[in-house]
Amino acid sequence: MRVLVVDDHQELRALVAQALERDGHVIRQAADVEQARSALLEEVDVIVLDVGLPDGSGLSLCRELRRDGFHTPILILTAHNRVDERVEGLDAGADDFLGKPFAIAELRARVRALGRRRERVSTVRVQLADVVLDFGKREAFRANHQVPITTREWSILETLASRRDRVVSRDELLESIWGDTTSGAVSSLEVLIGRIRRKLGEDVVRTLRGAGYSLGNG
Repeated sequence: MRVLVVDDHQELRALVAQALERDGHVIRQAADVEQARSALLEEVDVIVLDVGLPDGSGLSLCRELRRDGFHTPILILTAHNRVDERVEGLDAGADDFLGKPFAIAELRARVRALGRRRERVSTVRVQLADVVLDFGKREAFRANHQVPITTREWSILETLASRRDRVVSRDELLESIWGDTTSGAVSSLEVLIGRIRRKLGEDVVRTLRGAGYSLGNG
């Protein structure tokens, strides 16, 4: 995969780049927002993005990329691994988070997981009764009318779609989206699933009591 690593800490950026190169990835590096914009003139498969950059916020860049139509998975690196910051990041369009300091092995695993998720859902188009979910374009339709779906709601739908052959436990869903299973994250998940059901119908996300969630049957 082609991975862009954006961090102003030169030694950490080099360490991450070397580790990912050993996994066979092609690495591009950027030390700030402006360099990241230049690097993104060429396509990448995953972005590893630090929150604190010298010429701007990584979250602001994340919002900018999503606003401009970039669907590339983004892994946010943050020194403040709090639920409220993760929620803000998901609202900005991030796909995953990793708190500093982190184990290189975990970062490598999260990058691999984001790459696999992109491969699985990038061309998926799911029809559930009168609901159509186009994951490549991130477009949702109900009864032929387009329905606005937020970034966090897409994260839930994409996680369920990438595991459509089985039931996804609540903790697995929380770990995949927030990296957190605390009560605050549970409450946020329940609110988001309620919003998805109101927008797309009760059967789009099915709850299997005591087991977890699954995407509805077509």
